[in-house]
Amino acid sequence: MRLSKKKRSNILAGYFFISPWIIGFLAFILFPLVASFLLSFTKYDVLSTPKFIGFDNWYRMFFEDRRFYNALRATLKYVVFAVPFRLLFAFIVALVLNLSEHKIIRLYRAIYYVPSLVGGSVAVAVMWKQIFGMDGLVNYILQNILGYSEKIMWLGDPRFAIWTLILLAMWQFGSPMLIFLAGLKQIPVELYEAASIDGAGFWRQIFKITLPLLSPVIFFNLVMQTIGGFMVFTQAYIITGGAPLDTTLFYALYVYQKAFRDYDMGYASAMAWFLLVVVAVVTFILFKTSKKWVYYEAWEVK
Repeated sequence: MRLSKKKRSNILAGYFFISPWIIGFLAFILFPLVASFLLSFTKYDVLSTPKFIGFDNWYRMFFEDRRFYNALRATLKYVVFAVPFRLLFAFIVALVLNLSEHKIIRLYRAIYYVPSLVGGSVAVAVMWKQIFGMDGLVNYILQNILGYSEKIMWLGDPRFAIWTLILLAMWQFGSPMLIFLAGLKQIPVELYEAASIDGAGFWRQIFKITLPLLSPVIFFNLVMQTIGGFMVFTQAYIITGGAPLDTTLFYALYVYQKAFRDYDMGYASAMAWFLLVVVAVVTFILFKTSKKWVYYEAWEVK
């Protein structure tokens, strides 16, 4: 069917307005994805021409590189603990902030969101490193207030290092908290009033009303935070550098080291693609299992 001149003009105008996004997608997403996939089958040190080596990078990654599994283990541990703790803390704070509509609450909401804006920055990572240093605030409180006799190497002990980064992740709860708060505002107050009349207490209302109706929001936060957890980089790079004994060598940090420190760009590309596959599989599992616990009101209408 032949389009009129006006329709063709409207279509061209539409493409013109979305052209910045199209150019950005092609230049900064699609092209790097294709290039990294091709480089994963090469030996490439940035300075010389890539040399095709087949599946050598993949074989080396799975069967020869012990640090690859250390990075994978550290990242999985971080995701398993940091994501639930952050979401739980964000949910509790959102519940508290949802109890009142006083003007001062709006200020508190803004204040609680600040850690999410600066929590992953270099400045805050340096601050966190000082707080958990040998002469930092945490050891000062333990010795001078709680009376603990010895200083703890929070960042140098393999037992404690990763937990300092998990605590930092919990401190960055502002973004999921605001999303939880927006979801709580959408739950009709009449449901709580009816439940109270029927004798339901606070905890029963939480488990029978709040959590089911908030489950789509919980699912959204879970997916986004899980993806972000697999890509964590700044905290480990600034605070520990992957030490001690690779216990904080997060996957993204190891990819960075291989690519820009060792100039092993082909191997780093293979690692990056493996991470993409892992994140895709985990996300797929979350979507599949969501059918059993995520409640959508539209389903009930059907």
